[in-house]
Amino acid sequence: MKILDPPAVRRWARLAADALGRARTEIDALNVFPVADGDTGTNLHLTMLSAAEAVESLPDDVDAAVVWQTLSYGALVGARGNSGVIVSQALRGLAEVLKDGPDLRAGLLRAALLAREAVARPVEGTVLSVLESAARAVQEMEGDLPEVARQAAGEARAALRRTPGQLEVLARSGVVDAGGAGAAIVLETLATVVTGASAGHYEVPAPTSRVSPMTEVGAGYEVMYLLDADDRAVARLRRELDAMGDSLVVIGGDGLWNVHVHVPEAGPAVEAGVRAGRPYRIRITYLAERTHTGDAGRGVVAVAAGDGIARLFEECGAVVVRRAPGTRPTLPAMLAAIRQAGGEVAVLPNDENVRAVAAAAAEIAREDGVTVSVLPTEATVQGLAALAVHDPLRRFDDDVVAMTDAAGHTRYGHVTVADREAFTSAGVCRPGDVLGLIEGDVAVIGGSLDGVATVVVNRMLAGGGELVTLVTGSEAPEGLVGAVEEYLGRTRPEVDVVVYDGEQGGYPLLIGVE
Repeated sequence: MKILDPPAVRRWARLAADALGRARTEIDALNVFPVADGDTGTNLHLTMLSAAEAVESLPDDVDAAVVWQTLSYGALVGARGNSGVIVSQALRGLAEVLKDGPDLRAGLLRAALLAREAVARPVEGTVLSVLESAARAVQEMEGDLPEVARQAAGEARAALRRTPGQLEVLARSGVVDAGGAGAAIVLETLATVVTGASAGHYEVPAPTSRVSPMTEVGAGYEVMYLLDADDRAVARLRRELDAMGDSLVVIGGDGLWNVHVHVPEAGPAVEAGVRAGRPYRIRITYLAERTHTGDAGRGVVAVAAGDGIARLFEECGAVVVRRAPGTRPTLPAMLAAIRQAGGEVAVLPNDENVRAVAAAAAEIAREDGVTVSVLPTEATVQGLAALAVHDPLRRFDDDVVAMTDAAGHTRYGHVTVADREAFTSAGVCRPGDVLGLIEGDVAVIGGSLDGVATVVVNRMLAGGGELVTLVTGSEAPEGLVGAVEEYLGRTRPEVDVVVYDGEQGGYPLLIGVE
């Protein structure tokens, strides 16, 4: 690969987010600096996930500059924790250079420079050292993009191993720097994408002695917020916050900033932000112990892609997160719904592509003391089946098992219309063809909605079934459901049929068989 084009940037962002998600617990276990609050891996994962979601929301035909700028913005607004904010600034540095071409050497140098400038009191043996070592290692290289990326990733890994020799608290605890471990994974996944290698396991060095990440946390608060303010006001804010506390990191520009600081009292840090501009998305965490939010009681969160579906879930008592067809809900929306739902919450993502966002929101909610289980529902009809057996009076674990079992015994299908030519498991489809999908795979290609729908239902019932659920979409023609009901009444009179108006776009008919 000679350039980092938009598809490559998207692949990298998602690969890095997924790799950090898998390594989250191992990185959390390394977290002893600047405070041992055991959340660096989680924060880095959520920061990169925000960046990945931002670029994935863009149309396919945008140019490289827009993709890089969006990656930078997504990381900025989603940055969490000290290391997450620093890595976000490093991504901004890469974006500033790589949006104009493939000069990874200059991009890494800019990334390391901006990361260091963002930290009020830089410390060696941290993520800053890892980023700077990777940048320095490639400045005199003559190789192409893949060679530069491989060298940078290798040096990041070597620099990570050196961090205990640079920072006493790491050596004393028998760990490498947690933020540096995350940064190494970000650079290693970049090398994976540009070299075309297969994604593998990105190693996190294990502690060489038993570490208790909570033992060194002192009283105080982590304060974070986004801030709308001009450069002069932010310069004054830096001085005020630096005098109040430590671990100060301020990143951003062009009027939008992300502020992170550890302080003895949270109020003055927020008030300083008010004097500087407009702070929002304010997050305050007590560093000596986990806070607890969420009401007592049991709740369900369900993701819905149509107004009718949303009303169905709400009538069953669920807190609903709405999304447009083909999109994911935002992380803040998922988190707000979980916190609203109660102290014990079952989450129904109802789409395979929504599960990553739901899992990330669940991780944050668990930090605040909420018990959360994300159920493996991959379709709306599975979510309806799960919610039908929900019982808030039984033990939470038993309720989750029953809901999962109901969803697992529900096969799902869709009927839709092709908008382009494509190769499918049922053959080549062309624009205007009617497609019948079973469990996400195209099983039928036909010329009419009712004809394809009856074939799909018949195939889904081949393995048995007692209840067929039909959910009509906003584009369902009159008579579609009637045709399916007539067919079932004639060929499967023993099967019960339930019909709902889901009002979803994109799929004229959703089908479930239990």
